[in-house]
Amino acid sequence: MSLGGAALALFLLQAGAPTAASAPAPAVQFEAVEHDFIAHDVTFRSGERMDAVRIHYATLGRPHRNRRGEIDNAVLLLHGTGGTGRQFLQPQFASELFGPGEPLDIARYWIVMPDNIGHGRSSKPSDGLRMRFPRYDYDDMVALQHRLLSEELRVRHAPLILGTSMGCMHAFVWGETYPDFARALMPLACEPVEIAGLNRMWRQAIIDGIQSDPAWMNGEYQSPPTQGLRTAASVLAIAGSAPLYFQAQWPTRDAATAEIRARIERSMASADANDMIYQFESSRTYDPWPGLERITAPVMWINSADDFINPRNFDYPQQALARMGANARFRLIEETAATRGHGTHTWAQFWKRDLEDLLARSGD
Repeated sequence: MSLGGAALALFLLQAGAPTAASAPAPAVQFEAVEHDFIAHDVTFRSGERMDAVRIHYATLGRPHRNRRGEIDNAVLLLHGTGGTGRQFLQPQFASELFGPGEPLDIARYWIVMPDNIGHGRSSKPSDGLRMRFPRYDYDDMVALQHRLLSEELRVRHAPLILGTSMGCMHAFVWGETYPDFARALMPLACEPVEIAGLNRMWRQAIIDGIQSDPAWMNGEYQSPPTQGLRTAASVLAIAGSAPLYFQAQWPTRDAATAEIRARIERSMASADANDMIYQFESSRTYDPWPGLERITAPVMWINSADDFINPRNFDYPQQALARMGANARFRLIEETAATRGHGTHTWAQFWKRDLEDLLARSGD
């Protein structure tokens, strides 16, 4: 994942960051409606094609039509690598944002949460094609998101596109590819530069770890390649860590040992080896850096100081904001014992005020 940007002013809006003592919103259960969209005659950037691609998605709220009959309240939420749209129904996200009077109150907004191709209940290698599945990339994923909104849902413009991690990167691609579609962009936990350096290395270690397991059998495994999946899960556990939070939650050797083992086992139990290879390899062509000037919508870009994947020392934000113009802002969330490393992107209490400011700036 990558950040990008420099600006005439770098907005480090520290006032929006809650402290460890901030009280989260009460947990509320939200029941989403599940749907499937079938995109026909899909050609990928690799030149491969599929007659039909299934994109599963969930919605909250109802569409609203303006006087011209156009839907004007669709908010697109984009998940991270290996995730699904249902991650946004977790209390730390949904209870903070979707309830009455909250920034994305579902009485006002129609929330659209797709499972991207290769993920969740959408078309993916584990459906049967395995390593014969088309080599999709982030541009393909965004193109399918656009088809979902424009063809299936008849949405031409959206008040907001918000993405976390991989979805953060997709938000930058959206801003460049369809600059007039969203009135506001909120990328959380990424950078708008090519996946290189340490970021590429740990991704490649995941892919190589799976493919070097003899049980993988070029993707035609009869049983899961356990050692390859263990390697992948171990790398992911470190990449997603939060040093201060982990130290506070598991302060003894025995507690930390038990937790890391449990995390790895949970990750392995829910992962498919081929799906995982595709998910991490799909970032191979990502590089919005050359086209940042095409982004014209107001942007509120948030990263976290304790994010292993997107280090706080990079100077990409300063460079990128200058190129995206006065409507682009960036904030680095201060590390505390309450922040969650890379995963802070899904704990809305840390950036809810920034979202409110973005919606106000965009005129929504």
